[in-house]
Amino acid sequence: MVSAVPDMFNELFSYPFVVKALIVGTLVALCAALLGVSLVLKRYSMIGDGLSHVGFGTLAIAMSLDLAPLEVSIPLVLAAAFLLLRLSENSKIKGDAAIAVISSSALATGVIIISMTTGMNADVCNYMFGTILAMKDSDLYLSVGVSVVVLILYAIFYNKIFTVTFDEGFAKATGTKTAIYNILIAFLTALVIVIGMRMMGAMLISALIIFPPLSAMRFFKSFKSVVICSAVLSVVCFFIGIVFSFQLNTPAGASVVVINLMAFLLFSVLSYIKKKV
Repeated sequence: MVSAVPDMFNELFSYPFVVKALIVGTLVALCAALLGVSLVLKRYSMIGDGLSHVGFGTLAIAMSLDLAPLEVSIPLVLAAAFLLLRLSENSKIKGDAAIAVISSSALATGVIIISMTTGMNADVCNYMFGTILAMKDSDLYLSVGVSVVVLILYAIFYNKIFTVTFDEGFAKATGTKTAIYNILIAFLTALVIVIGMRMMGAMLISALIIFPPLSAMRFFKSFKSVVICSAVLSVVCFFIGIVFSFQLNTPAGASVVVINLMAFLLFSVLSYIKKKV
């Protein structure tokens, strides 16, 4: 039994596509968890779901034009993130309604484009629900580069993101340009959504943004503790999910989400026990 574990990992890491998935997935899980804390606390967590649907629409456009998916998706999803914030802040369409309008429209457009061009084939299912087989070398390099940029920007503007997250009114009163940092959070989220969508799928990528912060908040109260716990938990859950997927031949994205759900339930139970003790 003991020797079976090293053998399993040796076999796991012997597949190049698994190694690529672990590298990109770990970075995406880390970035998503960090940004997810602010999005959940600002009650804007469904922006991930909305942008993932937009991402599917942009991938459909790229497929129909035979263009590189990530290179097309990144600028279009960034534009959608900006539009989403503008709609939410400066129009009668607020919050979740703005997300629903944009996400459903983008998803419907993507389905129509695909049905009229390539047809509803296996590639479409991969984009909607994810596959670790989708990672190419070009995707790996671009995803790693984007993830590093996201992490650097998050570290540089950590204090501003903290202020905007907890008390936007106070931040605005002290002269902080809150709109810029809200856009920054949305843009970074959009980047993470795009690079993670090939592997997790448009329908499941938002789980990486929502579950780890919610789990961490069950047990910790300070912003810093929640951020650290969320980041560690997200990476661990992703790795366990990939191993689970590899061993049982289940879809990678769905496996990662199920492991995150189990972690959330575990943290909820531990939080309940902690209150009772």
